[in-house]
Amino acid sequence: MARTADKIESLIAEDSAMADALAVLYDRTDGGDDSIAWTDVNDDLTSGQWGRLIEKDVLESDGDEFRLSDPEAVESALDDEPTTTVSTSGESGSTDTDIDTGDSSWSTWDKLAGVGAVALFAGYSLKSVRDIVGGAVDIVLAPIDAVLPFYVVVLLVALLTGLFTTLLQANLMDMEKMSKYQQRMKDIQKKRKEAQERGDDEALDKIREEQMDAMGDQMGMFKEQFRPMVWTMFFTIPVFLWIYWMVLDGHITGGESSIVAPLVGEVTWRSKVVGPMQMWIVWYFLCSMSFSQLLRKSLNIQTTPT
Repeated sequence: MARTADKIESLIAEDSAMADALAVLYDRTDGGDDSIAWTDVNDDLTSGQWGRLIEKDVLESDGDEFRLSDPEAVESALDDEPTTTVSTSGESGSTDTDIDTGDSSWSTWDKLAGVGAVALFAGYSLKSVRDIVGGAVDIVLAPIDAVLPFYVVVLLVALLTGLFTTLLQANLMDMEKMSKYQQRMKDIQKKRKEAQERGDDEALDKIREEQMDAMGDQMGMFKEQFRPMVWTMFFTIPVFLWIYWMVLDGHITGGESSIVAPLVGEVTWRSKVVGPMQMWIVWYFLCSMSFSQLLRKSLNIQTTPT
């Protein structure tokens, strides 16, 4: 079954661990001669791998158990040891997109940073949390605030958080991999358009299967984009909460309770200047976004896939 062989190669291309899963199934079914149940392999296969193999018809129902639909295709795939090359060749040309999917999972530290960032969000609504976080950050920023005007302190922390965010994106986000994800989707769309123009229904069916397989790329792109965002929130939310704590809870001295801002003139930090957004929020985001753009240009850091 050529189509089964294509599906097997596609599964291994998506996840190299599928090769080990297939090897386990091939061995425990005695080369495909015997049937097998989930309980026979749940020590070596994940439920996701088992379900994916059933979904792709690599495993077919055999009463209460399952058997390999094409043992020869499995044996061939295991002997060939295919790489993680995803072929997106069309009749008008070919493009091979190599996507290494082995390093997209989050580490334990990434997950802890995500939990910490979510917990810090409580500071926006709970004064007790805001007091703890704001007081802790104030230990570091209070000496600076004592010698500089508050608006300059906000500008300075915006510069630091902008630099930190830029460096995080540069080091944690694999732009080359994201570019390959995007290129694969573009290649599939191009092939589909060409097949539609030719009226090639058989090619369209195959391209639809390829699109379903490529849905995993969307999750890969999301994980690549969200990982630096989690670390950014983990370190910037405390700074933002400190500014919030200073403004909302009255820790700013009377002489610094207002600012002369461009276009709006002299306003207090809690004045609403852009819809419901208060001046302190607008000032921080303007400074942060401006410095982030300048830093990316000056350091030649790419934060979007090409």
